[in-house]
Amino acid sequence: MTKIRAAITGIHAWVPEYILTNDELAKMVETSDEWITTRTGIRERHILKEKGKGTSDMGAEAVKGLLKKTNTHPDEIDLLICATVTPDMQFPATANIIADKVGIKNAFHFDINAACSGQIYALTTAAKFIESGGYKKVIMVGADKMSSITDYTDRSTCVIFGDAGAAILLEPTTEDVGIIDSIHQSDGAGRLHLHQKAGGSVKPASHETIDAREHFIYQEGQAVFKFAVSKMADVSVEMMKKHHLESEDLAWLVPHQANLRIIEATARRMGIDKSQVMINIERYGNTTSATIPLCLWEWEKQLKKGDNIILAAFGGGFTWGSIYLKWAYDGSNHH
Repeated sequence: MTKIRAAITGIHAWVPEYILTNDELAKMVETSDEWITTRTGIRERHILKEKGKGTSDMGAEAVKGLLKKTNTHPDEIDLLICATVTPDMQFPATANIIADKVGIKNAFHFDINAACSGQIYALTTAAKFIESGGYKKVIMVGADKMSSITDYTDRSTCVIFGDAGAAILLEPTTEDVGIIDSIHQSDGAGRLHLHQKAGGSVKPASHETIDAREHFIYQEGQAVFKFAVSKMADVSVEMMKKHHLESEDLAWLVPHQANLRIIEATARRMGIDKSQVMINIERYGNTTSATIPLCLWEWEKQLKKGDNIILAAFGGGFTWGSIYLKWAYDGSNHH
């Protein structure tokens, strides 16, 4: 029997119009453009400002664009998975809301929460449904309205995050392209260094939790940084070794855009040149579940059929992992 693989057959992303610059942040907290760019590599980020708009709105825009671009009818979609840590509400799943907003009627849909690694966990999950043979068209959405859980009085975290939504279409192929392998790992002990204190079942919302500003991202930067640098690099190097890939065999590394120094350290460990790394953190910041598809979308025109690509991410949980795929189409004919 011919092996079925899941191939990415289309990608689209959407970012809000409003741009929050470093200079503007410097008016809100004790910081400067120079301080932010040296430590993170970020110059600006997009923020969803409209009242009553949430993660599903960005996800829906990305899916609408994806369906249009790939000439796919909403009825053809079998499954939609949304990776997010900022769902519209506790329940129902944001995936349900996105599907409703774009008119997807013949699918089931659910969310995955693995923080910044959610995007690759969801992509692997989507791929498994395709590989099972029972699913023909699956959409993976990565979307986060990080501004909704960012404390704009905390200068260590408020400079990092932005809002965005992105969507990937996966279809079966028997050609030598598509998602070839994935390695995923988690360590729940890492939760101490990166979490949101209140709003869950342990500490439901109360006057006290609101007053104590506990509904925002809590991060111990140094601990997370050290762990992220080693784990994201480890798993990418492991993937290269496993598939006998030399640095020159690799067209692109697509790393989660958490911090420029983490990205550069990963590339160094893999022995690849910066020209082989997709980096757009300076314009979007860390959009959590949207960073990797946002990169693929921006670079789509440059992607060629058969390109060897490694995706790598690290996030709260701790969660981390990498995916090895061969790109399935020439991006220059695809928009």
